[in-house]
Amino acid sequence: MRIAIIEDNTALANAIAYRMRDHGHAVDVLHDGDDADRFLTQEGADLVVLDINLPGRSGLEVLQAMRARADGTPVILLTARAETADRVAGLDKGADDYLVKPFEMDELDARIRALSRRKDLDYGAQETLGNLTFDRSNRQVLAAGQTLEIPRKELAVLECLVERRGRIVSKAHLIDFVYGVGADVGDNAIEPHVSRLRKRLADHGVGIKTARGLGYMLEVTD
Repeated sequence: MRIAIIEDNTALANAIAYRMRDHGHAVDVLHDGDDADRFLTQEGADLVVLDINLPGRSGLEVLQAMRARADGTPVILLTARAETADRVAGLDKGADDYLVKPFEMDELDARIRALSRRKDLDYGAQETLGNLTFDRSNRQVLAAGQTLEIPRKELAVLECLVERRGRIVSKAHLIDFVYGVGADVGDNAIEPHVSRLRKRLADHGVGIKTARGLGYMLEVTD
């Protein structure tokens, strides 16, 4: 899952990003409300962790703009404010959940899992790929009921290709999904992950087709 963390406290933003990446998610970190609005309009995310107090546009303004353009991406608001009125204002503007700082990372994890199950994205669903089952909720790939050991970055590549099954996914998009937008990695950083993932899937009726100069596409070969 691609998660946008919009938080002006750099230490907190980095801590959340580290935790999410450790769970295998792709993460984009932004510290400014205006930058966040542009990013969400142009790039989008699967879930947003959004601080209310931001430079530029406030988190509530970012949220209001999302809902005004019919962007239903799940949003968890973060704030140091504990007053009921602030919580109500955030929920009224379309937030899906709310956490008051300081909070435990385990609680944030639980709320993200709950939102991913409840929302239309349906990350709790299982998808059949050849003789494999991709369990989105537990982020596992199963073969005959047994878990395949797939490193996190390769699993993120697979998730991105599965979400766009039947379509070509550009190398740039895969890099953004796996490493985060603006990550300081080379243009060919994704190739080793695709190559190793292709070998893991080959015996299970699943292939990754290379469209030269365009990107990659997942295909069921058997």
